[in-house]
Amino acid sequence: MTRRLVLTNEAARHPMRRALPPPPPPVTRSDDNDVKLFFLSFAAFFTCFYSFIF
Repeated sequence: MTRRLVLTNEAARHPMRRALPPPPPPVTRSDDNDVKLFFLSFAAFFTCFYSFIF
């Protein structure tokens, strides 16, 4: 049994899916999203609390 050389993804069995380029690698994101969310929540709470007092 001879197979021809296939340079595409063999997991994609449909001919149109074989013609597509491989998907890009996932983008790594920085882990400072939690810190940004904390400061945003703190600022929102401080603004609301300050506006109720004065």
